Amino acid sequence: MKTWLASIALGSAIISTQALAQDNHERRGGWSERDMTRDEAKAMADAMFQRFDSNHDGLLTREEAEEAAAGFGASGRAQHMIERMFGDAKSLTLQQAEAEALSRFERDDLNHDGIVTADERRQARAAKAGRASAPAAPQPAPTGGGGQ
Repeated sequence: MKTWLASIALGSAIISTQALAQDNHERRGGWSERDMTRDEAKAMADAMFQRFDSNHDGLLTREEAEEAAAGFGASGRAQHMIERMFGDAKSLTLQQAEAEALSRFERDDLNHDGIVTADERRQARAAKAGRASAPAAPQPAPTGGGGQ
C-alpha cells in the first residue's frame, strides 16, 4: 500500500513539474513562441486597437498609441511596434490596423498553410535582419552602346 501511494505521489509530482515547466516556457516566450492562425492574428490586432483607442472613436492616433505604450512601461520595442503600425500616418482605422497585421502574417507564413509557427517567426525575423544589414547588390556597369 505504501509503495502504491508513493508511486501516485511521485507520478503527480512529475506531471505537475512538467506542467509548471511548460507554463513558465509559455510565460517567458509569450505569443511569439506559439503558433498563430490568421484569425488569431486578426483578433490580436483588433484587441490591441480597441485597447489603444482611448477615446473609442474608431480612429487610433499615434498619440493614443504612444500614450498607451507609455502606460505599459514603453520600451524601444513598443516604439518599434508603433512605427511599424503607423509608418508615416498620424492615425489608423481598425481596418487599416487589421490590414497591416494580416500583411505581416502573410509575410511570416513561410509555407502558406494559414499558421505562423514560432520557427517561421524566427526565420522571418532573421531574413528581415539579413535584408536590413546586407549591403546593396552591385549594379552592372553601364555599357557604352548607342550613338557615339
